Amino acid sequence: MNEYPRAPKVEIARYSLFAAPLAMAALPIYVHVPKFYAELGLSLATLGIVLLILRFADAFVDPLLGRWADRSSTRFFACLLGGAMLALGMLTLLNPGWSPFSLWVWLIFSLILVYLGFSLSSIAHGAWGAELPRHPQQRATYTGTREAIGLIGVLFAAALPAVLSKDAAEGLARFSWVFVALLVISLLALWGVREAKVVARDENAIAETLKDHRFRALLAVFALNGIASAIPATLLLFFVDDVLKAKDWEPQFLVSYFLAGALAMPLWLLLARRIGKVGAWSIGMIVAVVAFIWAVSFGAGDRIPFLVVCIATGVALGADLSLPPALLADIIARANGQSRTGSYFGVWAFVTKANLALAAGLALPIVSALGYAVGKSDSNLAALTYAYTLFPCALKLCALALLWKFKTLFDERLP
Repeated sequence: MNEYPRAPKVEIARYSLFAAPLAMAALPIYVHVPKFYAELGLSLATLGIVLLILRFADAFVDPLLGRWADRSSTRFFACLLGGAMLALGMLTLLNPGWSPFSLWVWLIFSLILVYLGFSLSSIAHGAWGAELPRHPQQRATYTGTREAIGLIGVLFAAALPAVLSKDAAEGLARFSWVFVALLVISLLALWGVREAKVVARDENAIAETLKDHRFRALLAVFALNGIASAIPATLLLFFVDDVLKAKDWEPQFLVSYFLAGALAMPLWLLLARRIGKVGAWSIGMIVAVVAFIWAVSFGAGDRIPFLVVCIATGVALGADLSLPPALLADIIARANGQSRTGSYFGVWAFVTKANLALAAGLALPIVSALGYAVGKSDSNLAALTYAYTLFPCALKLCALALLWKFKTLFDERLP
């Protein structure tokens, strides 16, 4: 095996720590908020439409944020600005009792702040990490470490609300303050981390980025695979509460899923070094489908079997989180696209957000139209079950087929 220069561990740790609060924010935004606000009295179908509109609007802004991040004075400044907006947005989003307005106005205002802050921070942070390493295996180390620390952040997000209070609303409110504290600490660690030498930024960055055929191919695979993951994330708590009748097991399911992902991350990085990133990612997709398809047969009381599914799909999550960004960094290097790294990650973030928008905007209204109602055991639980299990598995297999169709485009032998 060819030797390659090792990346400095302290630099990787200081850079990667910022991924923890970003991941902590993502879990409440995409998993807890739909159910949280539905239980406060907002219509499930209308909530899905509002989330669809806001997430798509957020997604369309991302390429512009990526271009702005390329033009900002430093990557750290962009992370700092985004972090400030994210902190304020999370405090308002998870404390709806503060609202002097209607709940709809408060939700929309909070989500706009959260989405802008999260987008700018994650785009700048991702671009920063792609610019630091120069060897393909170093890129996998940076992205793998970043995503592993992000999964630790998700673990905190999954467990802390229940630990902080038995009341779900109070637990989320207290969690928001812990989140802000960790965000400040991670920004202090990020301050002073080496940044790549500034190059002349491309005036037509977005257009040039979209001309990259390798990037478009990877984006297509990433989009299909992302939708396959976003639908279960949107429907998870509804499935656990109304199909499994296991509301009290929500923290255990979430923690086991993300803990398995974090622990498995080094294994995926090792496998990627042995058989390549494309091969390792393909195996991750297969593991996810084989494990998740089992859940279609679950019903009330199937807590332990679902826990096994959470662990198995969590292992596969490690591949989904670490390998696509590493492939993206390879593509940027091959295209000599360092002048528009932010634009690459802006478009990447657009696709990520569009996936989540489609998941919420389509899945929630569709299962509602088919007769599923929150908390009602006599509603159409089969529609919820099929939407949660079968449809994502079909999409994941389509993503796998597309990955193998385009695999020759992702030549990992070049730096």
